[in-house]
Amino acid sequence: MSRLGYEENREVFIVSEGERAIFERPEIGIHIDVFYEKLAFCHVIYWNNRLEVDHPSIPLAEMLLEKLQIVQINEKDIIDTIMLLLEHPLGDKDLETINIKYISGLCATDWGLWRTTTMNLSKVQQLAQGYTQLSREQKELIDAQVKTALARIEKEPKSLPWRLRARVGDRVKWYREVDEVQ
Repeated sequence: MSRLGYEENREVFIVSEGERAIFERPEIGIHIDVFYEKLAFCHVIYWNNRLEVDHPSIPLAEMLLEKLQIVQINEKDIIDTIMLLLEHPLGDKDLETINIKYISGLCATDWGLWRTTTMNLSKVQQLAQGYTQLSREQKELIDAQVKTALARIEKEPKSLPWRLRARVGDRVKWYREVDEVQ
């Protein structure tokens, strides 16, 4: 990356114990996040056997989860989620499709990820209705996509650890705190 003119933020690499790196080219306004082995914000999403399923980016399921796994979701992530839902169908595969089957499977084994993901999908559904930049048809599409996603996530059979953790609910914190890198 340095040969391409990018400067590494070494503090991020050190603080993350080698799990994340940030490279920047301030003169052109490009900021690149690199995650090794897993995406770890409020929840952990492993890359195992997933990076190869789509090209040229990470799979859309992981792209969506990157946004939805943040407990304190910000407006940029809400807008990114809206755009993903507007531009890509939900389905049971990858390749230009948001693999809701994969997302549902992850949420069915991790109550905390389920809680955060479903909470944020509901926020996206509600907040999208207030964006005047969106047409009525776009708002209806977002609403339908979120309803479909939530229904698929709820329908997926839950694991025993999920059911046990669900009994505790919100009384115990279910996520890691994450500071946004400036």
